[in-house]
Amino acid sequence: MPRRLILALVAACAVAPALGTAPGLAAAAGVSFSSSESASPIADQGSNYNYRSNITSITPDVPGLSVQVLEFADRLLLSNHTGKTVTIYGYQGEPYARVLADGTAEQNVRSPATYLNQNFYGDVTVPPVADPTAPAKWVVVDRTGQFEWHDHRIHWMSPLLPPEVKNKSKLTLIFDWQVPIEVGTSKGAIAGELLWTPESAKTPTAAIVLGALIVVAGLLFVLFVRRRRARAASARSGAGADAGGGGGGGGGATKEAW
Repeated sequence: MPRRLILALVAACAVAPALGTAPGLAAAAGVSFSSSESASPIADQGSNYNYRSNITSITPDVPGLSVQVLEFADRLLLSNHTGKTVTIYGYQGEPYARVLADGTAEQNVRSPATYLNQNFYGDVTVPPVADPTAPAKWVVVDRTGQFEWHDHRIHWMSPLLPPEVKNKSKLTLIFDWQVPIEVGTSKGAIAGELLWTPESAKTPTAAIVLGALIVVAGLLFVLFVRRRRARAASARSGAGADAGGGGGGGGGATKEAW
């Protein structure tokens, strides 16, 4: 099976696409959302396996706070079990989203990021209600202690190849990135790096298939040997019974080595 098809199938079975508009969010904002994101995450640039966003640090380092990158460089998933409110800041320093100590996740409908994040390249019209200087207006979007969002700071904002990539076969740092956060009253950031990862850096599909075949062959060999020894032991037991008749029963049962 072609490698791209395998990766597409894996991506299709992965975590659901980026956080959609939660019930009540559009109504609270007084606008309607329209997203031009692809229905298939693998078609988005952030799901391109040549682009990889890696998290390098999270500050403050608080037990119960974790963040991971989804779909290579497409989205972030923050989990808050710190017992404190974790706030994520938008592109103009405004509060964009937060996960409360009780696990309630909220979005600020007055943050421009709420609308810009609906499209991979931010190609949307930000409504007048979005004002980074206005007091936040929070709307509940989840209650699981998690918040998932597309963030333009972690990916390359163009369909064109980054100028840093001079050689497609070489692992290349495109840029370092930061997403400002606040845990309780302690300010910090999710820091990471965006990399161009060449095809040669990935495990070839043939090697994966070969490894799987070796494992299966090994299991079949063990099963074959065990069955063969069991049959041989049974045959020896039958022959001993015929030869010895009832004369003393000196021979014990043959045991398997495995």
